[in-house]
Amino acid sequence: MRGAAAIRAATAADAVAIARIYNHYVSETIVSFEESPVSSAAMAARLAAIEALQWPWLVAELAGDVCGYAYADRWKARAAYQHTVEVTIYLDEKSTGRGLGTQLYGALFERLGATPAHAAIGVISLPNPASVALHEKFGLHKVAHFSEVGRKFGRWVDVGYWQRLLPGKGAAPG
Repeated sequence: MRGAAAIRAATAADAVAIARIYNHYVSETIVSFEESPVSSAAMAARLAAIEALQWPWLVAELAGDVCGYAYADRWKARAAYQHTVEVTIYLDEKSTGRGLGTQLYGALFERLGATPAHAAIGVISLPNPASVALHEKFGLHKVAHFSEVGRKFGRWVDVGYWQRLLPGKGAAPG
């Protein structure tokens, strides 16, 4: 890695950079199943919704520029799932392979340790060996593989689920 990124909580002012990073994956890859670019206003609304739930959304900066982001969001809306989060990470396409994903996910999982989250789930469009390696580096293990459940760019795409139980202060069994 060429240097440590500054990791901080995302703000609404980051929505333009976050949308720019994300829209590359929307338009050019199977990593996201969205098919239309997301506006910065829509991204700001997503950020606000996660902030309202009090889950972390972090950005990484190099030389003052946002070069990646990671966040946790509720996995499903039903109350019984309230201690399970879906973790997500995206890096600027020019910032991959530099250790930034490790820095971001490390910070995200550290913050999750102080929340009521008990389980984290990563959802990965396959094939995506870099994302699989990153998730497994943080202790997530594959728990499901769905064949041909998404269709993008005229082809069927598999999806895998990776999971990790968190050592944080999650709610006591009830």
